[in-house]
Amino acid sequence: MTITPSVRVQAENFDLTEETAKLTAGRFDIGAVVTFTGLCRDEGGQLSALELEHYPGMAEAEISRIAERAAERWPITGLTVIHRFGKIAPGENIVLVIAASPHRQAAFDAANFLMDFLKTRAPFWKKEHLKSGQDNGWVDAKDLDEQALTRWEQA
Repeated sequence: MTITPSVRVQAENFDLTEETAKLTAGRFDIGAVVTFTGLCRDEGGQLSALELEHYPGMAEAEISRIAERAAERWPITGLTVIHRFGKIAPGENIVLVIAASPHRQAAFDAANFLMDFLKTRAPFWKKEHLKSGQDNGWVDAKDLDEQALTRWEQA
């Protein structure tokens, strides 16, 4: 049975414990829950905020498509993806992936798959705002992120 992933794109922060409780409440078919929370880092003390922009509707649709691929590929019993937008300060949450499965490996693989795709293919544009007051411009996906993605395309 394929599950329907929960996907949200929002400006508001999220709570890992609350979201995990929502996904697992009353469930006895779950043997493993893997979570990943991506935080905004300060880039060596230089960053005052990371600004994320997206096209409403398009971002949700693409993340949902990726999440549905994960749900088809692995025997997961629950999946939540939350991605924030707007100005996010260092130390604040950016993204949350929760994958639940009867067994741990499927949950780990689904969460890794989702994060690799989110880092490279989710339609978000990131701009760095520096403490110096400068706008550091738009951030491109890193080569390492692109390389990580290829393992799923080959498998």
